[in-house]
Amino acid sequence: MNIEVLEQDDEKAVFVVEGVDDTFINTIRRICLVEIPTLAIEDVNIYKNDAKMFDEVLAHRLGLIPLKTDLESYVMPSECDCDDGCQSCRVTFLLSAKGPKTVYSGDLKSDDPAIKPVFDTIPIVELREDEEVELEAVAQLGLGSEHAKWQATTTCGYKYYPKVTIDIDKCTNMKSYVAVCPRKVLAIERARLVARDITKCSTCRECERYSHKDDDAITVGFEEGKYIFNLETDGSLTPLEVLTMACDILSEKADRIIDFMNEEE
Repeated sequence: MNIEVLEQDDEKAVFVVEGVDDTFINTIRRICLVEIPTLAIEDVNIYKNDAKMFDEVLAHRLGLIPLKTDLESYVMPSECDCDDGCQSCRVTFLLSAKGPKTVYSGDLKSDDPAIKPVFDTIPIVELREDEEVELEAVAQLGLGSEHAKWQATTTCGYKYYPKVTIDIDKCTNMKSYVAVCPRKVLAIERARLVARDITKCSTCRECERYSHKDDDAITVGFEEGKYIFNLETDGSLTPLEVLTMACDILSEKADRIIDFMNEEE
């Protein structure tokens, strides 16, 4: 398997994977979507809420705020030895605010400085004059398969690696091909029509349709066993952390199958 990174930062990664099949790449995608644990607010104790917003809506908004996640310091509640929550499986946030003001995610005060909202500017509730809100929010690890608030990824998908075949001998109107390509993949270089950045091709086949009307010079297809993988996170984890854990989870699943088969024999 060969991997070529096209783009990478703390929230996004785009890379080319070669030497795998649909089953493998789709399994990695599904694990990234629903099997990577992240922290999210699960329980909210509201002591005072004068805002024109129901308690249930306020709690729902708090649950959807992405939180920085430390997977080395916290464990899933189901794996913790405590009976009713402890510092190993939960993080507590306090919120106390009085209007007039807009309450933002940055107003949440965590009992662990390392665990905080990814963004401080997410609006939670609007308070008018003399309106107050006081609450305690408890975050814990969970999986995207349980609720979308625990999904680490906002975008996670792949596409087949495009393949544009150009028959130079048949190509009679190169400028028209360049104009018809919506992503400007086709270009003229040294009096020849070329696919300049094939990774930007969406395989819309506009050039191929034009080709059928004119000279049949272009064919659009896919590279067998080669994919472009696109991954974006909500900031709770980096793409590298998500992918590393996804590969570890897949490896564990494979080991369990092998162990089961050995036991059956």
